[in-house]
Amino acid sequence: MKFTETVKVVLLGGVAMLASCAAPPMGSGDSGVASEAPMPVKQEVELARQRPGLGTGWGEQVDSKIRYGSFERASTKPKAMEVIYYNNKEGVEAMSQGWRYTGSGMQTAAGGLVEWGVKTGWGYAKNVHSGGRRYVVGKDKASYSIVVKNRCHSRLELVMSVDGLDVMDGKPASVKKRGYVIDAGKTLVVKGFRTSEDAVAAFKFSSVSQSYSNLKHGTTRNVGVIGMAVYTEKGVSPWRWSQAEKAARTDAKAFAEAPLIKAR
Repeated sequence: MKFTETVKVVLLGGVAMLASCAAPPMGSGDSGVASEAPMPVKQEVELARQRPGLGTGWGEQVDSKIRYGSFERASTKPKAMEVIYYNNKEGVEAMSQGWRYTGSGMQTAAGGLVEWGVKTGWGYAKNVHSGGRRYVVGKDKASYSIVVKNRCHSRLELVMSVDGLDVMDGKPASVKKRGYVIDAGKTLVVKGFRTSEDAVAAFKFSSVSQSYSNLKHGTTRNVGVIGMAVYTEKGVSPWRWSQAEKAARTDAKAFAEAPLIKAR
């Protein structure tokens, strides 16, 4: 399938997930729904136990309903690719010598197309920049979400990954897969790995040995990284107002109805 063609998508509020992404995440038969937490597979147990810091575990089921729509990519190549690295406080300090603290919360990315950040129950995670990389500080056992705001004038498609795994199916991530679509000016909150059309398994900071990547796939190679590939929509400039929008604003009136003035 060519990635520039129009395909069926699944909408989540003001955003969407393409149907081609909705592969069964846990091999749960034809339903495509994971009914329970994943079972461990063959893994490098000792290596995982020895690694310090955080990974992302398989959390509780969280409601996250979706519906269908469509999106056509402007190109087979992403407009931008962004990465956030995460670890506990000690790990971030060790990885970011000569670090620069840049506050908690959302930060612009993809040439200004979006803002994004990592949010936990205590608010947005702290951001640290070092050596051209962005790090956020997490806490063991805390659930978290990836929050993205579309700052441009058109829809965007976001292919997202955690620990090298696609958030749509929990399998190895690739920019060739389809992702969420977010409307202009809207905010997307990705709470976990999708398990069905109605729910996700919450992202949860964990030890490396208890990470979903290790327990399901037997690897810890890519723990500690959150990825986002950003695609623009074919035939739509993300920075220019559409003719319809310009016409609507030109015709806008200060008063919906002319004031009624009575003569004395």
